Amino acid sequence: MSKIGLIIQREYLTRVKKKTFVIMTILGPLLFAALMIAPALLAQMEDGELKYVAVIDDSYMFSPITDSTGKVYRQILKDTEYIKFDYLYGMSLDSAKAQLPDSKYYALLYIPHTVVNMEQGEAQLFSYQQPNLGLKMHIANCMEKHLEDVKLIEKGNEFGISQNQIGEILRVVNSSVELYTIKLGEGGKETQSSTEISMILGYIAGFLIYMFVFMYGSQVMRGVIEEKTSRIVEVIVSSVRPFQLMMGKIIGVALVGLTQFLLWVVLTFGLVSIAQAVFIDSVKVENMTQVVPGGTGNTLNDNEQVIDQGAAEFSAMFNSIKAINFPLVLGMFVFYFLGGYLLYAAMFAAIGAAVDNETDTQQFMLPVTIPLVLGIIVMVSAINNPNGSLAYWFSLIPFTSPIVMMVRIPFEVPIQDVIISAGLLIITFIFMVWLAAKIYRTGILMYGKKVNYRELWKWIRYKN
Repeated sequence: MSKIGLIIQREYLTRVKKKTFVIMTILGPLLFAALMIAPALLAQMEDGELKYVAVIDDSYMFSPITDSTGKVYRQILKDTEYIKFDYLYGMSLDSAKAQLPDSKYYALLYIPHTVVNMEQGEAQLFSYQQPNLGLKMHIANCMEKHLEDVKLIEKGNEFGISQNQIGEILRVVNSSVELYTIKLGEGGKETQSSTEISMILGYIAGFLIYMFVFMYGSQVMRGVIEEKTSRIVEVIVSSVRPFQLMMGKIIGVALVGLTQFLLWVVLTFGLVSIAQAVFIDSVKVENMTQVVPGGTGNTLNDNEQVIDQGAAEFSAMFNSIKAINFPLVLGMFVFYFLGGYLLYAAMFAAIGAAVDNETDTQQFMLPVTIPLVLGIIVMVSAINNPNGSLAYWFSLIPFTSPIVMMVRIPFEVPIQDVIISAGLLIITFIFMVWLAAKIYRTGILMYGKKVNYRELWKWIRYKN
């Protein structure tokens, strides 16, 4: 054990002192933090630009509704903080399109007079830039809602229902539904959960295991090839057994991976917290309390409803996050990372010992990479149905379980499934290490020979 310990120490210290390790340890959290913070910052920066949209409404259905004094009390196409509609009265469509390049308008919305007579209203949005999806959806939602109200009033008139009565009905029946998921536990215990959060967490965990297993497993293979081609291995095996050398190298690289992962977690969390405090929390409070465009006229009540709804949604999300058993998820992540890595690293070490250069590894890499890729493919299905037959069986198969089982863990998998999966992974890892050791023992000192699968089978059958 002392010799294996020395090899582990050598592999660990050699790799953590490399410039590439230091650079990736620093760049990794920066990239992860950027991926988490950048969308919010970009959205904030983009939303800061006010976009003016010109409107030609030949139907006169979507123009602002005013009172006797000319004051607008209802706006069909509602202005937002970043979108403002200007109505061009008495201007033809051709004239508006001709003036659009030299005007302040981001886009031109044309509503034909026939829009109400169609089963599906048609309008045209002209722009010299590709209009963003948010603007298009906002316009479509406003128009759809108003057309529904108009058609409902028309039908109400046919049945002798007044417009005021229709308005009261619309006010009463206008509802929004927020579906919260409640997980039932033993003794009828209820805990609020979130399918979306579990899906995101499972996807991230599964993808990270795939990335780490492939990345650090490849490092083991390259390390073996370098030592073999430089003949350093001849000196090393004169003092230690090939099996000890292989296990020391595998465990040493595993510790490097764990070190880098833990540093990534700590640094990423720190960077995200700092960025949130500096950029995200600095958003003006009035963004939460701004006047709701096109509201009922009772601005205070409207704003209070918006704030209360936002607070309720935030509270629900926070409770859902708290409901996740993060110690279990983190513990299972470390276990499946180590189990998956040790399983595949043994195979990578055997491949490195069997060849003289990385070019010759291609014929042996396919059987190793196929299960990893298959795990990623099944992961997509497992996210949608974590308790389905496909997710269940692939979470038990040792070659795909590190990825697929991690997708299922946030959904609180039955304990027996975890035990079976973990047991099969350990048994398969032990067998694969024994198999790889037989290939490694023979191939590590063999040079200049093109190895095929038949030759590998001979090495496996060699007796000590």
